[in-house]
Amino acid sequence: MPHSGPDPEAPIGVFDSGFGGLTVARAMSDQLPGERLLYLGDTARAPYGPLPIDVVREYALECLDHLAAQGVKALVIACNSASSAMLRDARQRYDVPVVDVILPAARRAARTTRNGRVGVICTEATASSGAYADALGVAPVEVTVQACPRFVEFVEAGVTGGPELMAAAEEYLAPVRAADVDTLVLGCTHYPLLTGVISYLLGPGVTLVSSAEECATATYATLTREGLLRGGSAAGAPRPGRDLRPARIEFITTGSPDAFAGIGRRLVGEWVGDVRQFS
Repeated sequence: MPHSGPDPEAPIGVFDSGFGGLTVARAMSDQLPGERLLYLGDTARAPYGPLPIDVVREYALECLDHLAAQGVKALVIACNSASSAMLRDARQRYDVPVVDVILPAARRAARTTRNGRVGVICTEATASSGAYADALGVAPVEVTVQACPRFVEFVEAGVTGGPELMAAAEEYLAPVRAADVDTLVLGCTHYPLLTGVISYLLGPGVTLVSSAEECATATYATLTREGLLRGGSAAGAPRPGRDLRPARIEFITTGSPDAFAGIGRRLVGEWVGDVRQFS
């Protein structure tokens, strides 16, 4: 049933506390190549992981308000800490579809596990919220949640290998290995950038579930269901007289645009274009 509210030609608003959500935006640009994206990174106040839940909620809603005011057709909370703090509030507050990173990843993990043991690595805020344990609680699985606070620091410093990261990863992943999980949710959108070290330590018997990829897949499903795919029908067929141009992606940051562009390109490549200041 087509959605009577938002304009299918409007951009999708993507929000993250910083740079991890770029993994979501990149996955969305791959899976939804005809869509326009408006990405807002709250780098001035990141990382959200160590902050109290009520502070995360306040900051995140402020950023989502800004995106909603730009006339976006959907909101994607590309931050596990923010999703765990204010997803319900966001769904009540905005009159556009809201997609999060936690539920899609939890569903994928529950479908993927063969031995019923699922691990989740995430920030301290996400771990203390219990969001993944709650999301996976409806499935017959045993869940091991492990906070990995330093992983975000490594990623944002551009460190994806080396002895210091390896030592931290061995310490963080020890409880996950001890629990004999066969499926691990990368419950922070920075963590897909560390799949090399994580896969190396856990071995080929553990399937990694990226909350970034699952969020992009859920966004496609939501837009299709709501009749909001740009330049096409709900089934994705082009409308008469319209062509699917490549996605246009705009980047906004609460911090330094130059710093955002530099770190963003180091993490995900030249795909990150010009960045403007949040106002």
